[in-house]
Order: sequence, then C-alpha cells, then structure tokens
Amino acid sequence: NQASQQTSKTAVDYQSFLKLLIAEMKNQDPTKPMDSTQYVAQLATFSQVEQSVQTNTKLDQIMQSSALSQADALIGRSITSADGKTIGTVASVTLSSNGLIAVLQDGTKVPVGAGVSIKPAS
Repeated sequence: NQASQQTSKTAVDYQSFLKLLIAEMKNQDPTKPMDSTQYVAQLATFSQVEQSVQTNTKLDQIMQSSALSQADALIGRSITSADGKTIGTVASVTLSSNGLIAVLQDGTKVPVGAGVSIKPAS
C-alpha cells in the first residue's frame, strides 16, 4: 500500500532526525555548550517534525476511508473501461496500492481512473 510505504518512509526520516539530534547533544563540546536559543530552535523543529508525521498519518487514514466509500458506491453500477473495450456491472471493488480496481460480474478487472465511465446499471 502506497500510503503505508509513505508513512514508513516518514517514520524512518523521523527516527533519523531524532538520532542526529541526540548524537549532536551527546557529542557537543563541553567547553562550548549549545546556545540555549539553538536548543529551543531544535526542540521547535523536533515538534514540527512530530506534528507533520502525525498529520500525514491522519491524512493517509482519511484518504483510505474516502477510497473505501467510493468503492462501495461502485458496486452494482455499470462501468466502461477507459479504452471502451470492457463494459459490465461491478460485482466488487478492490483497493490496491494503484487505486481502486472494479471487478465485474464475469471476473474482469477494470482499473478505476481517468477516462472510465460509470453509470447506473440498466
């Protein structure tokens, strides 16, 4: 799933940031400790990174929920593929990393995207 891959990548970047910050604080020169304003600035940056990670996670959850709602609305409707070669009634819908895939009553799979026509079943 693309959303979970993105979240995983963000988590790795977040962990890397934390490791660098901790290493910098541990290895600072005791004769020239970090200026308190620099420390506050780094804590603010840390907080912003943490908030960004949480926001991205919530947005991914909203996008998945929206895609599932769209999928539910397709079942029982007539769909025509973008090239016009495949026409049928949607029996089920699969949410994949590439988006929604409509599965027709005959088992044919149609990616739902630009150029696909969807209308009430006749």
